[in-house]
Amino acid sequence: MRGKIFITLPPGEAFIHLFVADEDREIARTLHPEFIEKLLWGGKVVGLRVTLANAEPVVVKPLIKKAYLTRVSKDAGPK
Repeated sequence: MRGKIFITLPPGEAFIHLFVADEDREIARTLHPEFIEKLLWGGKVVGLRVTLANAEPVVVKPLIKKAYLTRVSKDAGPK
């Protein structure tokens, strides 16, 4: 899994970025709008922005795992 990003923590920021599948993004945003919002890159939704101060670890930990598994499954295909 060389060079594949599934989570980022921008320096000095109070949030993380998670790169999860579309269906996981929508469910998370719907259930937890108080600390999860869509992450845009060039006008396209590419992940989630999680505000750490308000985040619930019981919600965020599984999302991190899903982000990792999503990246691994994308890398598992034919080269």
